[in-house]
Amino acid sequence: MRFVGTARGIETRLVPEAGFPLELIRVGQLKNVSVATRVRTMADLPLGVMRCLKLMRSFRPNVVVGVGGYASGPAMMAAILLRVPALAYEPNAVPGLANRLVGKYVGAAAVNFEETAKYFRNAVVTGVPVREAIFAVPDKVPGPNPRLLITAGSNGAKIFNETLPEIAGRLLERVPGLTIVHQTGEKALASTTEAYLSSGVNRARVTVTAFLSDMPAEYATADLVLARAGSTVAELAAAGKPSLLVPLPTAADDHQRKNAELVVKGGGAEMLLQRELTPEVLLERLVCLLTDGERLRTMSVAARAMGKPGALRRIGEMVVGLAEAGG
Repeated sequence: MRFVGTARGIETRLVPEAGFPLELIRVGQLKNVSVATRVRTMADLPLGVMRCLKLMRSFRPNVVVGVGGYASGPAMMAAILLRVPALAYEPNAVPGLANRLVGKYVGAAAVNFEETAKYFRNAVVTGVPVREAIFAVPDKVPGPNPRLLITAGSNGAKIFNETLPEIAGRLLERVPGLTIVHQTGEKALASTTEAYLSSGVNRARVTVTAFLSDMPAEYATADLVLARAGSTVAELAAAGKPSLLVPLPTAADDHQRKNAELVVKGGGAEMLLQRELTPEVLLERLVCLLTDGERLRTMSVAARAMGKPGALRRIGEMVVGLAEAGG
């Protein structure tokens, strides 16, 4: 097994730590970047494909799996040119550019949403691999002491870090018994903590942390989650957690908004667009949800119904099937 990535991706750390060889290619962004960056990327793209062709001719893989990152496009194009069986993995409602380019030429695709299948040949709705411990999170019956979990991936979300301390005092006053767990990301921990302290909130009711090391435990105690709408939506479904989703407006192809729309359609979440988010609007939306136990229960049931256990096994079976068929 070999991995292909770029020098600026987290794969440069994670893949070697896992004991696998990593091949690096040079390729950049095409979306939401300057003209100069797009020109460089277009110049690098054929070189990246040629590099991947050389790698595959020497390594002779039985199957290639693309996950839609920067390196995925050249690697998948090389696989298609060499007639190596290829599987595209797409966790978002709308595929990124790399997967859209190769979607109709791959042998199969593993997707998270039924609506995404139209972009690919032989698509199967497998879901997103999520830890079994998150699927095992028990249902939580809303009670007199609700808990709000605020999370936005490892870097946190600036909009949450700036707005929540401003409204926390009023939120805690209007929702008696409420406690808040706020994950900020490392860079914003000090400033967000200071903002909460300056607001005069009861420190016993607010926990501010850079990272959340035990997500199953955090989901288990949360009545409502305030989050972005990237890969987190799969975890929220697995845990059966009601959520208020604020999609990242700069996400490529606006895929977070489209993810959120499908979760809202399924009944597991409400959505608030960032351009509409003001302190007052966010306060009212949170108060309405946190004080409506029946609404939270209904959203929880709907969210869990959207969870797809066994995704990793199904994707693995698809990979093996393609390899055997191609051999």
